[in-house]
Amino acid sequence: MKKVKIGILGLGAISGIYLKNLTKLFRDVEVAGIYDLVSEKISAAKSEYGIAKGYSSMEELLQDPEIDIVLNLTRPFEHYETTKAALFAGKHVYSEKPLAACLEEGKELVALALEKGLLLGGAPDTFLGAGIQTCRKLIDDGFIGRPIGAAARMICHGHESWHPAPEFYYQYGGGPMMDMGPYYLTALVNLLGRVEGLTGITTKSFDTRTITSSPHYGQTVNVDVPTHINGIMQFASGAVATITTTFDVYYDNSATLEIYGTKGTLRVPDPNCFGGPVMLLRPEDGTFREIPLLFHYSDNSRGLGLADMAKALQDHRAMRAGCEQTLHVLEIMTAFEKSSQEGKFITLESSYERQNAMSNDSVPGILD
Repeated sequence: MKKVKIGILGLGAISGIYLKNLTKLFRDVEVAGIYDLVSEKISAAKSEYGIAKGYSSMEELLQDPEIDIVLNLTRPFEHYETTKAALFAGKHVYSEKPLAACLEEGKELVALALEKGLLLGGAPDTFLGAGIQTCRKLIDDGFIGRPIGAAARMICHGHESWHPAPEFYYQYGGGPMMDMGPYYLTALVNLLGRVEGLTGITTKSFDTRTITSSPHYGQTVNVDVPTHINGIMQFASGAVATITTTFDVYYDNSATLEIYGTKGTLRVPDPNCFGGPVMLLRPEDGTFREIPLLFHYSDNSRGLGLADMAKALQDHRAMRAGCEQTLHVLEIMTAFEKSSQEGKFITLESSYERQNAMSNDSVPGILD
């Protein structure tokens, strides 16, 4: 079958793992061309990964008839404009998270994709990895009974001590919920289904941040977004979950996600990862025990969602990381701040249904 041609827009820090996996792991795709504002990044990526084309502008990439899907790796606040341009150019789009910086922009992008008959989806795709897919099978097969609750926590003190360009984490489209919330919320809706409504309280503990990483050591940046978010979610299934995401707290364990059921408790691996230990507590055991991973893709498999999109395009089926999911997650994230500002429970509008779980294909890199 003819490979689906990918054009990559943006060659920031996350692009390396995408390039590695799209050129070496996933068999149904081909990286046909790349573009970044920094020409040296284009040259380096072409050389390292054997990519034929480097474009001189975004417009040149979008006008290339060879490109089927645009992989949008631009900065979060740029996702709306760049994805919109790609859709208007007639390209399917897979975007890094979030779909957009606000709900209105996300809704517009989804409507545009539907109008033009194009696929639109995006990160995170970690929920397709061995860890969370094993958890989904355990839940769906009744190992914890009926899910009744969940608790998610992402705790750290921000990125300015290690990231080479941390400013955007504190600008419009940034913050701990928009940055890390997609991993936790995408995992939760894949395990528990649609969120019906929620409440949230958001705060900003520091007005400025001082960068202590290179090359911007000593630079002070303004904090324009909430950096400590607490939320409570009501799922359509009846389950209730809590979530905390923060860039304001010193802690020794950044990630926890637990699912509580009538017959047991499940500790989900870090949803920012594809593998990790799956821990199950059943009353007959009295303690947590590790469950073997039951699926492929336990290593860093970023690009898995894009490979699934390519397969969906070839086979005319639904994609697993589609825009219904990314829009629902975007509405959840933005509704926490809306709830905090308005002091009330927010009923969500977006629809959501879980797509098929992963299957154990005989050859890793070729999806069902």
